[in-house]
Amino acid sequence: ETVAAIFEKHHLDIGELFRMREASAGIHRLRDISVGMPYTITLDPDNNVLSLAYHINDEEILRIVRSEPGYRADKVAIGYELRIGTLGGVIESNLVSSLPGGGPSVLLAIALSDIFSWDVDFNTDFRKGDTFRVLVEERWLDGAFRKFGDILAAELSVDGNTYRAYRFDSGDRTDYFDDEGNSLRKAFLKAPLSYRRISSGFTKRRMHPILKIVRPHLGVDYAAPMGTPVSTVGDGVVVFAGYKGPNGNLVMVRHPNGYTTSYGHLSRIPKGVRRGTEVRQGDVIGTVGATGRATGPHLDFRIRRRGTFLNPLTVDLPRGGAVPPNRMSDFRGVAEEFARSLAAISPALHAKAESPGDSGK
Repeated sequence: ETVAAIFEKHHLDIGELFRMREASAGIHRLRDISVGMPYTITLDPDNNVLSLAYHINDEEILRIVRSEPGYRADKVAIGYELRIGTLGGVIESNLVSSLPGGGPSVLLAIALSDIFSWDVDFNTDFRKGDTFRVLVEERWLDGAFRKFGDILAAELSVDGNTYRAYRFDSGDRTDYFDDEGNSLRKAFLKAPLSYRRISSGFTKRRMHPILKIVRPHLGVDYAAPMGTPVSTVGDGVVVFAGYKGPNGNLVMVRHPNGYTTSYGHLSRIPKGVRRGTEVRQGDVIGTVGATGRATGPHLDFRIRRRGTFLNPLTVDLPRGGAVPPNRMSDFRGVAEEFARSLAAISPALHAKAESPGDSGK
């Protein structure tokens, strides 16, 4: 439904619409409205438009108010009520299916994968019985939960290993740090198949499993649906992009400190990925395919350092910067408080996570 159709339906003066369009042109065009977004129109007793408020997205409202002789427009932030919530659960088959249903939970799972993507492969590492605990901001409006905000702290128990993350402003940036104050960031991501890209747009029923097959002394094969996006695990420069015998479509990236990664059997390589292209960690460099000597769609992923193959699952890489010494005392205080909150969540008591707002209020 267009704004013009709304005016026509309510028998409003179309001339006022033109003046409102003119007032908002430099802020947000009234033609650029989206289906399903709420709006409010306020009228005077004579059916003249006093104001229009339209939700541009889930963060901002376009507000147009009568101001003689016409209208004035601006953007205002949506006034959410901020609450702190907790979520805990036991993994059944994957993280998304172990969270409460709906889009917000998919986004929360993606946010967790972004935080832990240097240590945990969210596509393949989870096992039934693994647990998660999350301390997260909740945004409420008109007494109803609307969406999750920032994750403040999280704990994952994955295949016998425990990983924790605490959100903290270290002075020059806000980031996530472990118990010792070390950044969770590393030179390489844990896997070249992004959980964010795979899970975005999929429901729990439609998510396809990714299988990981370790090949001794060479690398890892990821069996994945044809066309799954493949990302470079670290910053670097493309040194080869093209067809190479049994490897099929292959991309090789040179990284600092003598590392090289390769991505084989791709179905396609984007036009912008060629020899000499600089890439950043997480950039898409191709899609899963079955080119070359491949019996089915999969990614052949390898890491080498100065010509020697390394196991991508166990290679030890340095982390990013730690909390600076002058902020370490503050960090310890924040981390201890967050750790107590996480410890109070008992995911083992239930097989599904608590719904937003059920606890932590």
